[in-house]
Amino acid sequence: MYRFLLTRQWVILTLVALLLIPTMIRLGIWQMHRYEMRSARNQLVSDALHAKPVPVEELTSPGHAVTTHDRYRTVTATGRFDTAHEVVVRRRTNSDDEVGYHVLTPFVLSDGRVLLVNRGWIPSDGPSQTTLPRVPAPPSGQVTVQGRLMPDETTSASGIKDLKGLPARQIMLINSEEQARRLHAEVLGGYIQQTAPEPKGGSPEQISDPGKEDAPLNYAYMIQWWLFAAGVPYGWWVLVRRERRDRAAAAREARAEATPASV
Repeated sequence: MYRFLLTRQWVILTLVALLLIPTMIRLGIWQMHRYEMRSARNQLVSDALHAKPVPVEELTSPGHAVTTHDRYRTVTATGRFDTAHEVVVRRRTNSDDEVGYHVLTPFVLSDGRVLLVNRGWIPSDGPSQTTLPRVPAPPSGQVTVQGRLMPDETTSASGIKDLKGLPARQIMLINSEEQARRLHAEVLGGYIQQTAPEPKGGSPEQISDPGKEDAPLNYAYMIQWWLFAAGVPYGWWVLVRRERRDRAAAAREARAEATPASV
């Protein structure tokens, strides 16, 4: 009745089905791990954003590498902006995906150490990329700033190539070690994305809060792969039943044709 399963066509089909089932199960497990990983990262970012602000000196120091746990923590600092050594970071986009610059201004603390402050985004309003864009001035005198703590940018982490030979006061990556060498000063590790005080006239455009990773999408993919894995044996059995039914019908027709018609 089921001897057709030993034919070459059905042996290949069965082997493919047997290979698909564990493959789809493994893909579902991979998506489950992606879901758990993204959910954990979302929770870590949420906890950091909602944590109580602390002085920046509590979380970083010269040469310190900002950890994943402290990333996006809200910190405060009191000092003055050093606009004489301000630079712009090339090829940065705003919330509307317009390409421009980020404004990076050294912030000198009361003890002489320097905190790098990313004041936000400005458009490319110059005639060319070699021209320094017009940068709105920060508050003068002593001021208290607040922002999200960020780790140093590197090519490996960001995918941005650190180009050399750029025009004066233009950089590609925000890196405290490089800025310490440029400024000949003690620079706290990492930098902050300024959130307060808000700039006058809305410029520079402050960087928005980080968005959440789409963890539910990975959960949906996980369920989808496991449903596919469960559907493979069901589909295989449906095909077997259909093949058996078609072969039985063909056999009946053949016997009917072979039987002499009664006179």
